[in-house]
Amino acid sequence: MNKTQIEWTDSTWNPSTGCTKISSGCKNCYAERLCQRLRKMGSPKYANGFKFAIHPEELKRPLQWRRPRMVFVNSMSDLFHEEMPDGFLADAFDVMEQADWHAYQILTKRPQRMADFIREYGRVPDHVWMGVTVEEAAFKNRIDVLRKLPCRIRFVSFEPLIGSVGQLDLSGISWGIVGGESGCNRRPMRAEWAREIRNQAVAQHVAFFFKQWGGVTAKSGGRVLDGRVWDEYPAVFMPERQLGKRKIPRSLQMCKENGDHVGPTSFRVL
Repeated sequence: MNKTQIEWTDSTWNPSTGCTKISSGCKNCYAERLCQRLRKMGSPKYANGFKFAIHPEELKRPLQWRRPRMVFVNSMSDLFHEEMPDGFLADAFDVMEQADWHAYQILTKRPQRMADFIREYGRVPDHVWMGVTVEEAAFKNRIDVLRKLPCRIRFVSFEPLIGSVGQLDLSGISWGIVGGESGCNRRPMRAEWAREIRNQAVAQHVAFFFKQWGGVTAKSGGRVLDGRVWDEYPAVFMPERQLGKRKIPRSLQMCKENGDHVGPTSFRVL
């Protein structure tokens, strides 16, 4: 997949597909639904349905994209799935290091496997963003594991948000994404749950991105929260070549030029 309708990225790259449900947010997995549709359409990558599989022929894909872009890694799987071979995982990170004109966004519900791998691999390049999914308060401990990773940008996806997350410690976190569930069996997201996260992100100087309310389709409910669209990114850590059409306000540019430490601040897409 070269293009995507996911609002917070430009492209998706799936060196593996398929997954296994491990928490409440997995119940109505959009990737599983899409996978079954693609299998019926005859896509060879999904011949075995949503069973986990690696695709060596996809490994070099980012090297073929010459225009810098933001790449969501494994939108149809979890890069740190239990069945992912360590060698193939290392190969994927090697490709990300080689194709360093892109920014890579990695999300997992398996933060301990992620931490164990990074400990062995030894480094996370600055253009590789590491993130975890927290769909309700029961899984906030994933943030604690993420916070300890030796990387520059850490982010949390609260999607699908199916319950209150309560008090959050977002120290060391650069970006928070909130989104409601979609599909016929969706679990509605309450406005107070989204505001709870938004308010804490703002108070703790963490960039906030409101992806969707959800509905029968992902676009059904729109993206407006309290009268505005929240399109913030962890801007100060993004190399200029990875910004694409995203613009950094002059105030942040001046901070960068002067060598000032701004912290995990944010900017609106103009």
